[in-house]
Amino acid sequence: MPHSPFSVPAPKIDPTRRHARKPDNTPDDNDRVEIGPTALAYAELAAAGLECPDLQAMRRHRWERLTAAIVARDLAGLLMYDPLSIRYATDTTHMQLWAAHNPFRACLLLADGHMVLWEYGGLPYLSEFNPLVSEVRGGGSFYYFASGDRTEEKATLFAAQIDGLLREHAGGNRRLAVDKIQIAGLRALDALGIEVHDGEEVTERTRAIKGVEEIRAMRCAMRACERSIAAMRDFAVPGVSENDVWAELHKENIRRGGEWIETRILTSGPRTNPWFQECGPRIIGNDEILAFDTDMIGCYGMCADISRSWFIGDGRPSNEQRHLHAVAHEHIMTNMEMLKPGVTFRELSEGGHLLPEEFVAQRYGSKFHGVGLCDEWPSIKYPEDWDAKGYDGVLEPGMMLCVEAYIGAVGGREGVKLEDQVLITEAGYENLTNCPFDERLMG
Repeated sequence: MPHSPFSVPAPKIDPTRRHARKPDNTPDDNDRVEIGPTALAYAELAAAGLECPDLQAMRRHRWERLTAAIVARDLAGLLMYDPLSIRYATDTTHMQLWAAHNPFRACLLLADGHMVLWEYGGLPYLSEFNPLVSEVRGGGSFYYFASGDRTEEKATLFAAQIDGLLREHAGGNRRLAVDKIQIAGLRALDALGIEVHDGEEVTERTRAIKGVEEIRAMRCAMRACERSIAAMRDFAVPGVSENDVWAELHKENIRRGGEWIETRILTSGPRTNPWFQECGPRIIGNDEILAFDTDMIGCYGMCADISRSWFIGDGRPSNEQRHLHAVAHEHIMTNMEMLKPGVTFRELSEGGHLLPEEFVAQRYGSKFHGVGLCDEWPSIKYPEDWDAKGYDGVLEPGMMLCVEAYIGAVGGREGVKLEDQVLITEAGYENLTNCPFDERLMG
């Protein structure tokens, strides 16, 4: 790495160590820093005939896409605090959930490709596996817990670092895109005459189109998620709690090298209506619906976002339970058929399956949404929400979308949630989801 007065010396990782390579072109080193699939996951992926991504190629592809996006917008650079955008730019992780509410990491990618990562304590060894990170520094945070009444002082010092990097790498260009920054940081950048632009637009639009290796990474994450769901299905019986079932999903995700789950949306019986209640200690009863949304950040940091609803019990589903599931299944399958390059978001909003009137009031928040490292742009609304919340755009090859439905009447006893994840191809779409629907509810 180039020398920097801000960098911390004495890396912990010995660069002379050499190891065999894992299937994703990372060192087969029991002490490696970068996290990834476990032996269990690699075995399952091989059995399924899935090819792991080449992580070296994936990292370079993302770095090239972000750099090109910066240049195309005539920006001097892009400053990121969002931990998922930092993951995209560097493929590094560091206490991701903690970073989401304590912004202690920052990453600056400049128009010439020079990339600076601010780490907690300036620790360099957390990113040394990625040579695209040009230098590692400390002093990128100024949130109140860490800075207290010195917040403005710390923000001013950080802005001075940004100013110096812009002058060194971008000449007279003072246009800087920033995704998320605290008030003191924004004011400090303004005070130096740095012209701040919307960084979320840059990162979201860049992340929306997946490269070959990202698609392979997603296939791996989806497979691990589906195996985790299968274990959860085996565990889900009358008499266990919602939390017990949800814990199985977490456990199986971690066992395969996954990272975390963004929500805790799993409910049973009357708690499935209305949607967005979270799992709790409720004991699942006999002949009830159990519904969930994985929102799983799996291996390689890819989001496997699958929803299923199951009949739990030793009886037979009621006509109402099967009707709810039939409408939800028809909804996502019909809407999926609209997906192909060139289709506009408005066409997707207005076309496809029309919800029966009784289910419109409690429709899901989006009809389709992008997915990658998490739920991403775009969020395509139902026609009833278009005027208030909708925005247009066009599908392109390489985009990934989730197709969703929540079906539950106001005042109804139960509801059904279904969701599949698809890839937009040159010819149309490919459904990446191989998780079965409940046979009894389908019957």
